[in-house]
Amino acid sequence: MARKKLGVLISGRGSNMQALIDAARAPDYPAEVAIVISNVPGAAGLARAAEAGLPVITIDHRKFGKGADAKHLFEAALHQALEEAGAEIVCLAGFMRLLSGSFAGRWYGRMVNIHPSLLPAFKGLDVHAAMLAAGVKIAGCTVHYVSAEMDAGPIIGQAAVPVLAGDTAESLAARILAAEHQLYPECVRRVALGQAH
Repeated sequence: MARKKLGVLISGRGSNMQALIDAARAPDYPAEVAIVISNVPGAAGLARAAEAGLPVITIDHRKFGKGADAKHLFEAALHQALEEAGAEIVCLAGFMRLLSGSFAGRWYGRMVNIHPSLLPAFKGLDVHAAMLAAGVKIAGCTVHYVSAEMDAGPIIGQAAVPVLAGDTAESLAARILAAEHQLYPECVRRVALGQAH
């Protein structure tokens, strides 16, 4: 069986990218990382990917200026790099840029994201503090297809994580991240096998 080629987009340390790299080391895993792209020069995840022998590139969104034209040009460069690498599935792994509806549409059904809450609750940023402020007893993470609306695409999988007495945003984030590292490779496996609907 031919393994599906993954394009992984990162902006930071790339811990979920690492989880995908580790999963792909198994001979029966149905996908492999074909390229890692960061929009942040010097992102820690780039060094991790390079150490794993993977092709890495940086497409700095700031080089394209500001405004709608800049976003269009940045996304055109992103799309070209993914196409040239033969990416069949795009995995957002701590990628901190909102993608346009046209980019999301172009990759719809082939682009996935992991989010540190049980969607549809707690979309966007700073979700760990928001969950604690709301007093939730169960937190978690969600892998979903990327759609034009932020954190709103069809859900592929979720993992629940208990909120403990005395949790801080940092301690809760660490517990959720551990669950993310299990959930993301499993959901990407299902996408690669055509079993995620």
